[in-house]
Amino acid sequence: MTFGRKLLVSVGLTAGLFTAYASAVDITGAGATFPYPLYAKWAEQYKAKSGVGMNYQSIGSGGGIKQIQAKTVDFGATDKPLKAEELEKSGLVQFPTVLGGVVPIVNVEGIKGGELKLTPTLLADLFLGKIKKWNDPAIAKLNPGVKLPDLGITVVHRADGSGTTWIFTNYLSKVSADWKEKVGNDASVQWPAGVGGKGNEGVAQYVQRIKGAIGYVEYAYAKQNKMGYTQLQNKTGAFVQPDDATFKAAAASADWKGTPGFGVVLTDQAGKDSWPITGATFILMQKKQDKPINGTEVLKFFDWAYKDGDKVSLDMDYVPMPATVKDVIRGSWKQISDAGNTPIWK
Repeated sequence: MTFGRKLLVSVGLTAGLFTAYASAVDITGAGATFPYPLYAKWAEQYKAKSGVGMNYQSIGSGGGIKQIQAKTVDFGATDKPLKAEELEKSGLVQFPTVLGGVVPIVNVEGIKGGELKLTPTLLADLFLGKIKKWNDPAIAKLNPGVKLPDLGITVVHRADGSGTTWIFTNYLSKVSADWKEKVGNDASVQWPAGVGGKGNEGVAQYVQRIKGAIGYVEYAYAKQNKMGYTQLQNKTGAFVQPDDATFKAAAASADWKGTPGFGVVLTDQAGKDSWPITGATFILMQKKQDKPINGTEVLKFFDWAYKDGDKVSLDMDYVPMPATVKDVIRGSWKQISDAGNTPIWK
């Protein structure tokens, strides 16, 4: 199973939830593919409850940032948290919705999901193109019980501006001096090896198609597509599997309230149970709303998601934000106002 690149649900609104701006409008958003499966499910359930639908284009974080800066959508979505100065320059407000993990995925016959172990250095060297075969001595030594074939390795990466890539390269830049020097950390980088796929779904499709491939996707894509993923050695030296518990462990000490724009980076965190490539996904909105009715509807949607969307999040292998953090996020919405500086969220 693969995911489509666009979510489109027709819009209509039952009256009465909020009175400040009562007219029904279409909700439009664009950006990250990381949370797309969840946003699609949330939109389906919200429409059934309220009559309101959402048009969300899963085009990558880079595209989402550009579209909200250009005011062509009601909200942008990004896995790359913008810094305080970037938010200020563009007049944007940022808040997180859920946590998830980026996982290495492989297509190697006979290797089950979670069976193969990789160290940080091995992972970086694989994506640098330094390791050419799956039976390379460095991989074999770490995995003595795994039958590794004499098979060439094909690296698959994102071809578009991607928050998933930002999270992944942020991690690699922390754990590999070679990676940091040669490639670095950004939503779009000059890859030293491999082929590019568009979106998480594009990377997943290429890895499924190419024998010997290795790529990286958000965990929900790996799980839903029944793809082989690896264990990773974390900062404490423990080898961990990606799942809700290890994503949550990585965020255990996160200072959401004290970080401007809630832009907490969760890669390479301490803790024996922490998945090392964890990240939050974020919503971007204009602080000054040209269309306050639209902005209000967006906030109503995410308020509903915070209240009633946690079960779906967990079912789809995302981690909900803590309840206390959700309250702080709602408080931050008071800075979003109409042209007369009246807050649109009450």
